[in-house]
Amino acid sequence: MFGADKGTADRLDGRKLHIGIVQARFNEGITEALAAACREELLALGVQEKNIRHVRVPGALEVPLALQALAEQDEYDALIALGCIIRGETYHFELVANESGAGVTRVSLDTQTPIANAILTTENLEQAVARQTEKGRDAARVAVEMANLLEELS
Repeated sequence: MFGADKGTADRLDGRKLHIGIVQARFNEGITEALAAACREELLALGVQEKNIRHVRVPGALEVPLALQALAEQDEYDALIALGCIIRGETYHFELVANESGAGVTRVSLDTQTPIANAILTTENLEQAVARQTEKGRDAARVAVEMANLLEELS
C-alpha cells in the first residue's frame, strides 16, 4: 500500500553487493523516474556504481525473461524489476499485470535470486506519478535487504 508502515529494515548494507536492474520502457517517463530513485537509493545504501547493471526491455511482459538471463549469469546478489502498467479500457491491463508479476515471481523462485518487484500497476497516470519515487527507493531497499538475508541463510 502506498505510504504504508513498512517497519524498520535490517540488513541494508549494500557495499559488497552486485545488483541487476531490468527496466521496461513502456510508460518511460514513469519508469525513468523509478530507475533514478532506485539507483540513487542503491548508491546511498553503499552499492558501488560499477556493481549495478541496468538493462532496458520494451515492456513489462519482457521483464521476466531479462531477469532470468541475468540470474543465470550467477553474478548478481539481487535483481530489481521496474515497470509501469496503467489500466486502459480493455482486459489487456489484467493480462500484463498478472503475467509479468507471475513471471517475476517464477524467476525468483526458480533461480533462488531475490527480485524486488517494482512494476507499478495503477488505475491512472496520476497514481503512477505519485508512487514513482517511493517505489523506486523501496525496490532498492528490498533488493539489498533480501540479498543480505539470503546470504545469512546460506
